[in-house]
Amino acid sequence: MNIQCKDLSSSQIYHLMVQTVVPRPIAWVLTEGPGAVLNLAPFSYFNAVSSDPNLLMISVGHKSTGEKKDTWQNLESRGHAVVHIPSSALAEKVSLSAAELPAEDSEVDLAQLETVVEPGFSLPRLVDAKIAFDVTLYETKVLGRQGLLFLEVHRVFVADDSITEQAGRLKVDAQSVDPLARLGGSEYLTAGETLIVKRPK
Repeated sequence: MNIQCKDLSSSQIYHLMVQTVVPRPIAWVLTEGPGAVLNLAPFSYFNAVSSDPNLLMISVGHKSTGEKKDTWQNLESRGHAVVHIPSSALAEKVSLSAAELPAEDSEVDLAQLETVVEPGFSLPRLVDAKIAFDVTLYETKVLGRQGLLFLEVHRVFVADDSITEQAGRLKVDAQSVDPLARLGGSEYLTAGETLIVKRPK
């Protein structure tokens, strides 16, 4: 099937994109809202985009009311966040945190997640996530109704049982992290088997 994007609505294009650009990593983003309420939301339009400067990028849209999503508003007003990489064991809680709650309600509480203060981090991190990035807002680029939020990474937490040092370089064990990936609709993908293919010299 050859699909012409010009013949599709924005909703149809969205559903086509999320089912064809697969799998996508998930940024589970914790921000601080008014009254120091912890907001938590998953984003699968997400990736690392630069190492100099050290940047992640998430694409954030609007609520059904037309307002910017809380993550976007909180980053603009406070400038910092913690981005987590969730494991497959957290799939239900990741999905639950996608609920559109009032800004004064916390998805951390809704999903019954535990947080811990990590030395040097600007906000608490989720205890159950094996990878967390302490970030600040670097730049925002608005494309149509989407905000591309570029986040500068200052510190990275990796669980001790998921990282080793080999030949002077850090090695993160992907199987131990078991990252959850996004497909289309209600479908997710787990890490599964790791395929090792050596690069040409």
